[in-house]
Amino acid sequence: MIQTVAKILEQTIESELTTLEIIALLEKPKHQHLGDLAFPCFTLAKKFKQAPQQIAQSIGEKIKHPFIQDVQVVGGYINFFVNQSAVTQQVLTDIVSNKDNYAQAEKNGQRVVIDFSSPNIAKPFSMGHLRSTVIGNALANIAQKNGYEVVRVNHLGDWGTQFGKLIVAYRLWGSKESIEKAPIQELLKLYVKFHDEAEQDEALNVKARAAFKALEDQDAEAIALWEWFKRVSLEEFKGIYDQLGIEFDSLEGEAFYNDKMQAVVEELNGKELLTVSDGANVVALKDMPPCLITKQDGATLYATRDLAAAFYRQKQYSPEKIFYVVGNEQTLHFKQFFKVIDKMGYTWAKQLQHVPFGMMLKDGKKMSTRKGRVILLIDVLDEAVQTARQNIQDKNPALQNMEEVAHQVGVGAVIFNDLKNFRLNDIEFSLEQMMNFEGETGPYVQYTYARISSILEKANFTPSNIDFMKLEEQAWPAILCLQDYPKAVKEAYEQADPSIVAKYVLQLARAFNKYYGNTKILVEDSAKESRLLFCYCVATVLQDGLKLLGLKTPSNM
Repeated sequence: MIQTVAKILEQTIESELTTLEIIALLEKPKHQHLGDLAFPCFTLAKKFKQAPQQIAQSIGEKIKHPFIQDVQVVGGYINFFVNQSAVTQQVLTDIVSNKDNYAQAEKNGQRVVIDFSSPNIAKPFSMGHLRSTVIGNALANIAQKNGYEVVRVNHLGDWGTQFGKLIVAYRLWGSKESIEKAPIQELLKLYVKFHDEAEQDEALNVKARAAFKALEDQDAEAIALWEWFKRVSLEEFKGIYDQLGIEFDSLEGEAFYNDKMQAVVEELNGKELLTVSDGANVVALKDMPPCLITKQDGATLYATRDLAAAFYRQKQYSPEKIFYVVGNEQTLHFKQFFKVIDKMGYTWAKQLQHVPFGMMLKDGKKMSTRKGRVILLIDVLDEAVQTARQNIQDKNPALQNMEEVAHQVGVGAVIFNDLKNFRLNDIEFSLEQMMNFEGETGPYVQYTYARISSILEKANFTPSNIDFMKLEEQAWPAILCLQDYPKAVKEAYEQADPSIVAKYVLQLARAFNKYYGNTKILVEDSAKESRLLFCYCVATVLQDGLKLLGLKTPSNM
């Protein structure tokens, strides 16, 4: 509809503005009685040397098109009332023709890399890791919908000083038998104990730094412990990723780049970008602190590994863009290392984008592994599934695939609860709110899809060559919403914000449920097939939108 109105205006204004310029100016009125679209004429005042109201009146009088039912001039605005029947037929025909490829952009031959999730080895997968995981997965799905080939990278935290701490803690207090019985839980206890003890004994931190240096120097015992910690962690992580329905193309963590960092350091040195500060090698940067490349003892840092990873990915994948889905507390780090690549003379530094997000809070405070203030994601998922199972048993005990649906609804509730929020906002963890299956929740949208599936099944409906009849007025808000789906998908990628899609499916579900509450869909009359076609299209778009977010859509609940 927007493009059609824009083209009509372009022809009427006689090429003073392009279609894209007009689309950028078109607005949706706040109130339905003001029309479906509004075009402000203020930008044309200087060109035409007339008052905006005069320009609006002049243009409005010239517009005659079967797509436009009425044109009203209000102040300097042209308000368009479109032909609802024509728009409805156009939208529904487009969806039926394309099915789940509706809003799918043509493949553009470009590749994007998305670095997300990235939990630390030997630490539990907590609710604090959920945000990067589900935002990154949704962004990957949305990128594919926008025509990109996507490489999903899980840059595991399998290197760093925390392993020196864990090695020291294991040697002092660890038990092989206990760790083999409950790997992550026991490793977490050791990690927390180390920090508690280190607050009283600084010598422990010295030992931890020495243990990590031994690991970097390929000490056999240190390597064996590290490989053990990594193996048991990956086994547990895989179970969680399977629950969430997430797969990766690469699990190359920080350790993978150990033999690739020296080349970066040498190039920085060769380009005379390295300077010495307090014994450490740094790159001086304008308007921000210097970027540390190596410590006094020669040990590497996050920036060194991230630089090596960026060069590797550029060579391996030739990406159009690399997204780093990492919390906003790391914003300075990414600004620094992106700027280092820019100073090295590589234009593709502009293709690196940090996708920051707010924190998952507990009682207003950041979740912390070292302080033991952590909520395990696996526990939350299990409880969510149990809650969904209990709801199904209460409301639909005869449901045949109860376990499958309970899993889809429970896990979906956890994912959607995160993604419905603008990613930069902090989220207060509340199991009660997450498990509220009414209102702005994933189960609400899933239930809307299941409700429509039940209607279509009862009517034995399949889309075919239908002679379209005008729908009831109550369907119009949902039709406009259906039409906006391609725009929502495009904006979600451009803004790297899956909440745009989450808010969209909520809006569509609400619009349909309002229609459903005022319309007898299965009544036998000449418009029945059109109503069913409308239901089918809503279900198609709801299913696709939830799929982009990483949610399943059960046909019965």
